[in-house]
Amino acid sequence: MIFKPVLDKNFKPMAVEFKNFIEEAKKSDNHLLEICVERNDGYNYIFSFPVFSGKAELDRNIKMADRIIKSILWVVGGYKIYIRGDKAIYDNIKKAYSMGGSREFDKLFMERVYESEFEVIYCDKDFPKEKKCNLSVGGHLDGCRIGFDAGGSDRKVSAVIDGKVVYSEEVVWFPKINSDPEYHRKEILAAMRQAASKMPRVDAIGVSSAGVYVNNKIMVASLFLKVSDEDFEKKVKTMYIDIANEMGAPLEVANDGDVTALAGAIDLGDNEVLGIAMGTSEAVGYINSDGGLNGWLSELAFVPVDFDDSAMVDEWSGDYGCGVKYFSQDGVIKLAELGGYKFEDGLSPAEKLKVIQKLMAEGSPLARQIYEDIGVYLGYTLPFYAMFYDIKHVLLLGRVTSGEGGNIIMNKAAEVLKEEYPELKFKIEMPDENNRRVGQSIAAASLAASRK
Repeated sequence: MIFKPVLDKNFKPMAVEFKNFIEEAKKSDNHLLEICVERNDGYNYIFSFPVFSGKAELDRNIKMADRIIKSILWVVGGYKIYIRGDKAIYDNIKKAYSMGGSREFDKLFMERVYESEFEVIYCDKDFPKEKKCNLSVGGHLDGCRIGFDAGGSDRKVSAVIDGKVVYSEEVVWFPKINSDPEYHRKEILAAMRQAASKMPRVDAIGVSSAGVYVNNKIMVASLFLKVSDEDFEKKVKTMYIDIANEMGAPLEVANDGDVTALAGAIDLGDNEVLGIAMGTSEAVGYINSDGGLNGWLSELAFVPVDFDDSAMVDEWSGDYGCGVKYFSQDGVIKLAELGGYKFEDGLSPAEKLKVIQKLMAEGSPLARQIYEDIGVYLGYTLPFYAMFYDIKHVLLLGRVTSGEGGNIIMNKAAEVLKEEYPELKFKIEMPDENNRRVGQSIAAASLAASRK
């Protein structure tokens, strides 16, 4: 590694560790490990790599397989893992993705999303054949539209008439700490009514929100973290549908990461866009070469980016080294505290981010180092993401990228890529400051076809 984070000295990028593993395995006795992750309607993703033969390197094989399989699962989504080529790795993965296993969270999450029992299957002969998916998305700009972006720290809404933004606003809210779903409903409805008041009518509503959505239903979303399972089923799952019905307009709900990518594709007039929104969490989406979606989860907040065992643990999933602690306000806070900064008691994560942004504006060396370290994180992580996505453009958005800090992240990441990965030709880009903050709600407005 040419570049290393100054504040996080133990960072071990997945891209670097995986490359080293592959090179060493190829120089030794090895065999092929084949992995297939299957989701709804039989769609799947297949990946293979060489692993060490013999028992001496078994622990290394198992750890790398665990990290790669977890990565694929959260990139693509699925509830079946097929494994061929190594029974010992299969046995370990099957145990991990069971109740009481190290990946119990992942198992239960995927079962909830796909409403199917999670399975890990060993295949000697009948290994699945690849089945891809391509979904068209967005691009509707006719008429009077509402675009709503439900972030974890603030909610944004835009009123758009024939592709022109006539109104937008950003309001702080606290969805993750409220257990009463009525709080969420009232906040969302208030935002949409405010946008509606700026137009003669509402022809369509598009929603960009963190989480997983199927047919506009909320399957899993961290915004409702404190809501009980009973209330979630009764009052949350169809909340966006119910609000759209109340407003009398067609609706389309999409993951905020996919809307980030859509915003980039619209702005750039091109495809193969990986959008990364660094805010309360890491929201990622992808527009493929056909201008559509792969039907993947792209929940990269849960994808491992740091191979180091001592890396910070995500409180929700219970796993270490995942993207949420590197490309979000949590990442900024982590690095600030590693640098010795003491925040005042009682500040929310969003307020702590603002403290660092203020320090950045005042020329603080620590604040600059925080953003440079995030740039190093990103520069070494994008090559790992490129193992799964064909990337032409990387678009950065979200609160963390606001102000000069965003430029520092982008420039440092570009420097890492130029020196370490010259074969990767994609560009890292950011919209202007206003679009960087409200671009997702504007793109969201284009999601739904109008009622005509």
